[in-house]
Amino acid sequence: MAAPTLEQLAPAGHDMAADPYPVWAELRARRPVHRVTVPESGECWLVLTHEAARTALTDPRLRNDLRHSSSWGSDGGHAIGRNMLQSDPPQHTRLRRLVAVHFTPGRITALRPRIEALCAELLSALPRQGTVDLVSRYALPLPVTVICELLGVPDVDRALFHIWSNSLVLPASQESAAAAAAGLTGYLTELIDRVSASPDGTLLSDLAEAARVPAPLGAEASGPGSAPGLDREELLGMAFLILVAGHETTVNLISATVHSLLSHPDQLALLRADPALMESAVEESLRLNSPVHASAFRFAAEPLELAGTRIPAGDAVLVSLAAASRDPARFPGPDRFDLRRRAQGHLGFGHGLHHCLGAPLARAETALALRGLLADRPELDFATDPAELPWRSSTLLRGLTELPVVVG
Repeated sequence: MAAPTLEQLAPAGHDMAADPYPVWAELRARRPVHRVTVPESGECWLVLTHEAARTALTDPRLRNDLRHSSSWGSDGGHAIGRNMLQSDPPQHTRLRRLVAVHFTPGRITALRPRIEALCAELLSALPRQGTVDLVSRYALPLPVTVICELLGVPDVDRALFHIWSNSLVLPASQESAAAAAAGLTGYLTELIDRVSASPDGTLLSDLAEAARVPAPLGAEASGPGSAPGLDREELLGMAFLILVAGHETTVNLISATVHSLLSHPDQLALLRADPALMESAVEESLRLNSPVHASAFRFAAEPLELAGTRIPAGDAVLVSLAAASRDPARFPGPDRFDLRRRAQGHLGFGHGLHHCLGAPLARAETALALRGLLADRPELDFATDPAELPWRSSTLLRGLTELPVVVG
């Protein structure tokens, strides 16, 4: 008998996209690890507690490479499947080092004036009073513009990029996902060809230059991360991952943080009175409503035991980052949004080798977006019943589809 889906474990009529936390809390109280079925993927072991999640995310026996799966396919033949998220050391180390230089604290600091200017530009285009959807008018265009400027994507193509990305993250069907993958692959291939022929100093241009430097024969075998090269498919996979992860997570984080603040007027008032709490607001939002719902699937390279559960070799493991970050054993009163909480230790951006490389950029964008919004709009509230707001959810990501607010 197949393992149940989370929807089957939830009470009848419960909207898991809007509020998965009660279901996770009930499962977590029973035991740390459960066998479930993930639609479009298959059966896996779902990890729900903070302690078990941290263990799973650092256990070298749990690998990201699909080739360690006993029953799942590979990447479906798409070049975009060859990226850091689906690789292990030493390949993962090599790929991460190539792009990490673009997300250092110094690089993020240098981007802050541009991010602030974009925030001001977007806010100036909003009505001074009335109702506005903060997702489509603010939370979405900001990170899309930032990541596309980093990659070197022309203005006219950015809306198309988001359509493809959204179809891959939340596909209406396997056919629509395949069409989006093909469209994005074709576009990125052309863009890579363009910047390879005429380097322009963008992130993609620098990565294309790395693709022209072949890895020394046997370099990967000589030590983790020792190979400097990047092949064509790896370059394509890297561009795809940076584009999608570089804006989808931040869109969700900005909108979820505003949602949390509006849902807790006392905390919004506290933040307005003490802007120094801005970083705390971002961290608490990451803990409470992580935009990265779960880690990428991992696969047991050998039989192992996790939190008292035996995991056979080849089985898939899915770590629920959001459930772990609401574990009362780690965070007392986990469902409360509290700017005074010490939220450090949450798993909103993962943990271990695959901790989100773009986390500093997402944090900076969110903090600057909030600072600009609160300074520019002294009056801010929900324009509709927050219980009726539409949420979208996939295996890995969760966020608001729209966030209508009254501004003044």
